[in-house]
Amino acid sequence: MASTPKAPADPIDARLVRKLADILTDTGLTEIEVEHSGLKIRVARTLTAAPAQYVQQAPMAAAPLQAAPVAVAAATSDAPAAATRAAGDVVKSPMVGTVYMQPAPDSPAFVKVGDTVAAGQTLMIIEAMKTMNPIPATKAGKVVEILVGDGDPVEFGEPLVVIE
Repeated sequence: MASTPKAPADPIDARLVRKLADILTDTGLTEIEVEHSGLKIRVARTLTAAPAQYVQQAPMAAAPLQAAPVAVAAATSDAPAAATRAAGDVVKSPMVGTVYMQPAPDSPAFVKVGDTVAAGQTLMIIEAMKTMNPIPATKAGKVVEILVGDGDPVEFGEPLVVIE
């Protein structure tokens, strides 16, 4: 009885790519590269207001060409947002992570624009390295602007909420 030859396996392990993407999200890194048995896998994300994007790329020479336009677009899109920001105290992110606006997916948001908050009241949660960190109001007042969305990645020092 003759056996049929099997097709060669896909050299790219999708589970490895997903695991590398999870490491990026958990650690706040923007790029990670792994080389094994002559196969290079590079996973990178851009730091914009949009959800993280993961890119697999083998040649390293192409990376600077892609990074330059993204950096220019991010710089130009941040300038108008800063000019139109409401007056008040800005609560900034104390860490790199992912923002969650409610304690659970089926729960209401901690706060919304127009809510009156007390000093120390939880405004949102930032997940960093699988730890949920509540972000408190720095003062009592009215929430006049929320600058991030649910599930958005944030950087250290990034403005989150404006309180008047």
